[in-house]
Amino acid sequence: MGRHSLPDSSAPQDAGARPGARRRTVTLATVLALALAAGTVAVLHSDLLPFGKPCGGDVVQLDVVASPDIAPALDDVADRARREETRTDGKCLDVKVTARSGAEVADSLAQRPAHSEFQVWIPDSPLWSDRVDAASGTPLTTSGTIAASPLALGAVPATAEKLGWPEKTYDWAALVKAADDGTLPLGMADPTRSATGVLALSRVDAAYRKAEKGEGAGTARTRTAAAAKVLHRRLADDDEELAATLPRDASGAGAAEEHRNPAVLLSEQAAFTHNRAGTGPGLELFYPQDGIAQLDYPYTLVDENQLDADTSRAAGRFMTLLSAPPGQQVLRAHGFRAGHGRADEKVTRAAGGRTPQPYTQDAAALPSAKEIRALLGIWTITVQNARITTVVDASSSMGLAVPSSGGRSRMSLTRDALLRELAAFTPDDEIGLWKFATGLDGSRDHLELSPTTRLGDRESNGITHHDALAAALSALTPVPGGGTGLYDTTLAAYREARSSYTEGKFNTVVVVTDGADDDTATVGLDGLTAEMKKLTDPGRPIPLIVLALGPEADRSALERMAAPTGGSVHEVDDPSQIDEAIRQAIITTGSEERG
Repeated sequence: MGRHSLPDSSAPQDAGARPGARRRTVTLATVLALALAAGTVAVLHSDLLPFGKPCGGDVVQLDVVASPDIAPALDDVADRARREETRTDGKCLDVKVTARSGAEVADSLAQRPAHSEFQVWIPDSPLWSDRVDAASGTPLTTSGTIAASPLALGAVPATAEKLGWPEKTYDWAALVKAADDGTLPLGMADPTRSATGVLALSRVDAAYRKAEKGEGAGTARTRTAAAAKVLHRRLADDDEELAATLPRDASGAGAAEEHRNPAVLLSEQAAFTHNRAGTGPGLELFYPQDGIAQLDYPYTLVDENQLDADTSRAAGRFMTLLSAPPGQQVLRAHGFRAGHGRADEKVTRAAGGRTPQPYTQDAAALPSAKEIRALLGIWTITVQNARITTVVDASSSMGLAVPSSGGRSRMSLTRDALLRELAAFTPDDEIGLWKFATGLDGSRDHLELSPTTRLGDRESNGITHHDALAAALSALTPVPGGGTGLYDTTLAAYREARSSYTEGKFNTVVVVTDGADDDTATVGLDGLTAEMKKLTDPGRPIPLIVLALGPEADRSALERMAAPTGGSVHEVDDPSQIDEAIRQAIITTGSEERG
């Protein structure tokens, strides 16, 4: 994604990076250069270019897709531009705004080429464009942030009073604790589909990591997983559905209904909209005292290099309208803060914020794309619980040293990564371990080292299955002279997973391999895929996830293996990143399963 600095002449008067945030501001360099060449840059600060005659048929259309919460404000600015015949380089500007969620658009743009029918995208967080970048999807260029809105806990008056509003403040961990012990029936939007949801989860995780520095990341991760279970109890698919769960009357009767949430995690702007609509009791806001998460609305060009000159100028002109004082006034009228995120007293009071709630504190920095992937991996495997059989290649090539690793082998790095991933699971998850190499166990190429059972169960020697599995992982070593008995092993592991399928859990088989099958007495690739098709049951899905280490892995054959199951293949250049690759694969596959 291109990154430059936005010129002062194009920035809103209240613009500026919010303190502590990870900013990504880029200009429409091409647009401004063209504007200069056309002699129009002098009017960038004006709300209406000084042309006297009507537009007639000389119009430039700009298609904008925006987060549903900000789309109405953008529509207002676009309507005003049409009424006043606002021009771009002498042509009338006609902006069409379509509301679509960030998750939906990101999933579309991640598939390249996306053949986008819109030129500008304004999601509710840069996290969505990060997702597109990570997938090497459609090129995006972020030109600045036009608005912001912090997250808060919104509660109906009766619940807010019980919680001590406005005098009492809470941190993120305390809010989760109140939800866990029944004090606070708390609704939240699905983190896999909502920036509000994933940012709230990231602040909970940050609170645990800060508190548990002395005990290590494993303890914090376990607490985050437990918090995910709590937050999942009253989960809504998205922000719109979450708003619909709020009580419709002030009597308190509505709050007692199972599907009603007297308190929700939402943006200040969403609370503003709810209070202004008057469709139920007004919300009163608690702003967590240990770091506010914030929605940012980046003005993003889609595949900028493919835009023609007229469209580029139109995109720059519309951003100028949004950034100028009249445009910012429209955004404030819809409950948004300026892009820098500093509090606007009128907006905050209308949304339900009062002192001494810390609504003026700086927003916390955005989590990195890697941190988000880790969090969503924890979320996916925690809220549903997982049943995973991990099958690790133990052929002799796994003993090869990995460049730039200090002489460590593929197996050594794989082993440590799998041990790290084990810390993300809960006692209710079922995890097992196999290894494979040709002739490993008599005529068989595979050996079960630890059965796929609950991590919290006790084994015959009294230790937990978690500890027994950790010991088995720690003992993994390559088999001298062993080849890659991949096909027979995959079939055996998949048959076992099918026969022991557990309802209500995310069932999968994860195969880690660094080579192509070289067993001369194997079922063969054609035979394997035919058997996998027979074993696959859409009503009881078990996606096969394959992690391909190094250049010797046969990607084409692996994809044929996984395809019948609805699974996926992921190339991993660095075995030390296997834990992250597993999380990403689980996020992708688990989300598709739920969708």
